[in-house]
Amino acid sequence: MSAAFIEETPVAPQLDAALNTQRKAAIVGGGAFDHAGRVRVVQMEDFDMQKTIFGGLEGFIPRTVMQDKLAKEPIWFDSEAQRIESAYTDATAQSPAPEVNPDLIDFMNEECDFSMEHADGTFLEHLLFCHDYAAAHYADYSPNVALLHSILGTATNTFAMPVNKFDALSERLTEFEALQIEAFPSVLRLFYDQGLLTELTQNLHRLDELQELHCYRVLDNKLIVLDAENVWHQLNYHLMHFVDFMPSANWWLRRNDPLLLMFQELSTFLDQAGQRRAHVDVAFPTTPKPVIGEDPTLVGRLSGLLPRSVTMKLARKTIRGYSDQIGHNLDYRLVWR
Repeated sequence: MSAAFIEETPVAPQLDAALNTQRKAAIVGGGAFDHAGRVRVVQMEDFDMQKTIFGGLEGFIPRTVMQDKLAKEPIWFDSEAQRIESAYTDATAQSPAPEVNPDLIDFMNEECDFSMEHADGTFLEHLLFCHDYAAAHYADYSPNVALLHSILGTATNTFAMPVNKFDALSERLTEFEALQIEAFPSVLRLFYDQGLLTELTQNLHRLDELQELHCYRVLDNKLIVLDAENVWHQLNYHLMHFVDFMPSANWWLRRNDPLLLMFQELSTFLDQAGQRRAHVDVAFPTTPKPVIGEDPTLVGRLSGLLPRSVTMKLARKTIRGYSDQIGHNLDYRLVWR
């Protein structure tokens, strides 16, 4: 047969992303871990924050603190890296992560722009981690929510897709997936703004009376309504999402980082509410610990000394600034019986 008539077997589209050692450790262990003693933490060479999703951050102090926070790289001790790699290989051989729907990958590749870098790799690496973690540790519910959680925007006003393409994306999703995905960026901003978890915590005694959460979609302020059951799912997807923002080591040094504090508040609330559904093990720093395998910068030491109230006030100011830039309404309402 002539070569001209030989049909090539179509190659399924794939996400051009891989998982680093810390992400593999999180999936294997089912949580976020302080790896002090297993890594050396060094400054990244030629780190450029402008190439990350935090490039638009304004203000000298926030930018200086964020630059210092992001420009870190864990160098794993060989024995630890080999141990994690072996455990990850065994775990994924027994329970491989489900393949991402090729139609979704085509949509992501052709209709979206995920070219902005994450702090420690490409944004696609972050998305793939979220997908695989959810598949392993929230197995009864779709990992597509975790994969596409940021498609309508990050907290720093980077947008992979215009909102007018959401209907086309929704045709490739279930109703549950579409609702959870469109709500995710809005609820993330509500964590920064701090009112939602505070109000929920104040109403622990009547959470069985919660009916709905009303909030507004980032970019176009479409009203989003989550019933109580979908609120619990949404919060558990966020619980898993926070795992990927934790430092590799020396958490005590970074104990007042806003993302760590929000993670802690959400984790505590879900435990108190009896609604911790996703498997996320985490131990937050409560007592001073020596810094191991890292030479903290002056900025790092000083930022660790800032009171929690100050760092969270700055986070709230920052998120309000981002929402003001795009006219996003940060109001929300809890509806009770």
